[in-house]
Amino acid sequence: MKADTIRTYKSVHTWTGIVSGMALFIAFYAGALTVFKEPLRIWSTPPAAIVPTVPMDEVQTLIAKTAASTPAAAKAFTVRLEGDKAVPLVEWKVKDPNADDHDESAVRHFSAMLGPDGNVQVNEPRPSRLVEFIDVLHRVVGLPVDSDLNRWVMGVISGLYFVALISGLIVLLPSLIKDFFALRVGKNLKRMWLDAHNVVGIVSLPFHLVMALSAVVFAYHDQIYDVQDKVVFDGKWSEMYSPRPAPPSDAPPLNPAQMLTPTQLTQIVKQASPGFLPTSLQYGQVTGPKATVRIWGTNPEAVSPRAAGGFAALDPYSGKILSMDYLTGKQSTANLFISSFFALHMASFGGLAVWWLYFLLGLAGAWLFYSGNLLWVESRRKAQRRNDGDTPVQRRDTAWMAAASVGVCLGCVAGLSLTIAAAKWLPGRVQDMAAWHVGIYYVVFFGSVAWAFLRGAARSSVPLLWLSALCTAAIPLSSLTGWLLPGSGLWADGALISVDITALVGALAFLWMARATHRRVRNGPKDSVWSAPAAQRTEGGEVTV
Repeated sequence: MKADTIRTYKSVHTWTGIVSGMALFIAFYAGALTVFKEPLRIWSTPPAAIVPTVPMDEVQTLIAKTAASTPAAAKAFTVRLEGDKAVPLVEWKVKDPNADDHDESAVRHFSAMLGPDGNVQVNEPRPSRLVEFIDVLHRVVGLPVDSDLNRWVMGVISGLYFVALISGLIVLLPSLIKDFFALRVGKNLKRMWLDAHNVVGIVSLPFHLVMALSAVVFAYHDQIYDVQDKVVFDGKWSEMYSPRPAPPSDAPPLNPAQMLTPTQLTQIVKQASPGFLPTSLQYGQVTGPKATVRIWGTNPEAVSPRAAGGFAALDPYSGKILSMDYLTGKQSTANLFISSFFALHMASFGGLAVWWLYFLLGLAGAWLFYSGNLLWVESRRKAQRRNDGDTPVQRRDTAWMAAASVGVCLGCVAGLSLTIAAAKWLPGRVQDMAAWHVGIYYVVFFGSVAWAFLRGAARSSVPLLWLSALCTAAIPLSSLTGWLLPGSGLWADGALISVDITALVGALAFLWMARATHRRVRNGPKDSVWSAPAAQRTEGGEVTV
């Protein structure tokens, strides 16, 4: 391959990576945490908020009474299942009609349970929404709201990400065999980082290609589905997901008490798909002529069409199966092909081993984007040395990119760790926990970015690494406090100690990085933006050290 061609693709790889790198760091770091969203949800739920389960059919009376007495619930509500038992709560949401379809921040949550007198008691809990907030950060590359506009931004970033992957592969192809297993450790830190960057990128390339392509589809899936629905399915496909308004009718409302019991409904689906494990019942329009219930669940031996699993749609009164298009283990070839992209992106297959693999790949991906930015900064230093001889002058854009990389990436790490740790401290102390989780993250994030620009990359990197280590250590320390001081209102869950151990390992890793970075800042090349001496602006608007 011609040298000019290699230089062209290298330039494309560099600039697409620079433009998208910091956003992708946030997406991958937060995405790594969402792999274990359910353990994290349980870890962050106070014992007082856990409702003991009951035999499944005991919730039938609650379902019937709530649907009959609460019109908002009758439109759509959910009952959670745990094995052959049920959580005795009917839960539903009311969304602001002017809000975006995907904007969970505009949703009010309600639940109903039977009181001691047998009547329905409706409450409006304010859940922490911690896991959902982390998921939003992942899905819209660090932006606070899952809106159409932010998803389109994410789609553009993912497109640049795909271009960076392909161009990087082309650049590496001529020396792939020679350099693939080369990790040259020594005084040349740039060469060592470049070798590590290349190895991680090549080893995880299939993973990254799936992430990039599926993310583009997720960003524009509404538009893609609308076109498919109109062109291929004549508008019928959307009926599966969109509640259909009942046609004008003089027929009296259906009586929810006549619906089949949860046990009967789940047995119908289990018989249709052996190995299916139901996790929830999602009812819709139960008093009207279009009453449905989706039986959601998972099958360890099959591909799940969504992160939550798959579902079968039934008539809750007759038990007739209305659709198995999205039932785990019973999908058509076409649906299975589409579901595979969801499964590959969300790790909804393979169980615990795949979850840990995706967790590590997510962290490695975050490091890949961070290291790419640092390599760009270091390359600018080398270029300035060639241009300016023994007294290189660092450009302002180089210093700004270094500060932005440090502030954004480490601010994301510290902010996420602190808002996770806060999940043990907020219950019972604040009313709107969801707002506090968002506020804690963004205060730490923007504070870190401001600190990085104020102090420069060199002087801010070590304190921000220490901050990341302390915030991450706060996660196991919060659990330890709950174990040692149960009167504090905190709590510890021995069954989820893996969350605390993982955070402790992360904190130790950040401490190690802080020490290594401190040595680099103090003893590294004095012409680098990573050098300790304070940066000074020259008359030309550049930065010198």
